[in-house]
Amino acid sequence: MDSNDLRSPKGARHVRKRVGRGHGCSVKTAGRGSNGQKSRSGGTKAPGFEGGQTPWYRRLPKFKGFKNRFRIEYIEVAVGSLERFDDGDVVTPEALRDKGIIRSLNNPVKLLGNGSLSRKLTVILHAFTEGARTAVENAGGKVEEIC
Repeated sequence: MDSNDLRSPKGARHVRKRVGRGHGCSVKTAGRGSNGQKSRSGGTKAPGFEGGQTPWYRRLPKFKGFKNRFRIEYIEVAVGSLERFDDGDVVTPEALRDKGIIRSLNNPVKLLGNGSLSRKLTVILHAFTEGARTAVENAGGKVEEIC
């Protein structure tokens, strides 16, 4: 068998219907329905065209600035709120939620240096400010970061 002997099976190839070639061919509207803008060639409106009304992309104000998609939103906890824990406790995000200091564990937790601390605690959180780190260590506690 040669390549010039290859044929499609019968019924596999269809002849394209030639529309819009007068009454001898397919009838008058050529599959475009009745009269009107959509039946004419080139009769489509530009994307965003709203019938002459000012389109939304010209009505809305310009969006200024830049929003970083990769910014990490921390749950902020003050050092003073750790006074609810007893001496020698281990402070983790789960322990903060159990004490009612934070509501959810969806975001990482950052300890801020607001307030004072008089208890010796081991604090295991995602991030710390320098003031918070020194406040915990000055009270005799330890600071560990969750990676």
